[in-house]
Amino acid sequence: MTKIPAEEGPRWLDEQERRAWLSLVGIMLRLESALDAQLRSAGLNYFDYGVLAALSESPERTLRMSVLASYAEGSLSRLSQVVARLERKGYVHRSPDPTDGRYTLAALTEEGYETVLAVAPGHVQEVRRLVFDPLTKAQVRHLTDIGQRILHVIDPDHPGGDHGFIPGR
Repeated sequence: MTKIPAEEGPRWLDEQERRAWLSLVGIMLRLESALDAQLRSAGLNYFDYGVLAALSESPERTLRMSVLASYAEGSLSRLSQVVARLERKGYVHRSPDPTDGRYTLAALTEEGYETVLAVAPGHVQEVRRLVFDPLTKAQVRHLTDIGQRILHVIDPDHPGGDHGFIPGR
């Protein structure tokens, strides 16, 4: 058996890094489910709400599906399935892009907009309760910086900050 030199071996996490990593994983695994639970009474989940919120904040409440997928942080195939379901509920309408027929537009209907307006206050309250209320203002600034740094490493082209919808805004 050949021994691997220390400089070529894995860089194991120290105890503080391990605790930070496990905390982050716990947040990633549980936060969406916790937000889903609050939205369930409106017949939505977190991804649905993100799609509706992105459309509600867009000019004319309309976006190309490809742009909407980026804003909603989801694949185009997942978005297509979700938009089809939201379309059946009367919240969204799809149509060809009149400026370029290769694209499809998703537009928020009046009923969809009213749904966002009705659901947003409870969603914001839950986001505050779960994420911001336990933190100080300084910790929120640190969380912002940490999140942007990690996002930049994962996706250097990610514009950081407000690149689309911010659920609960």
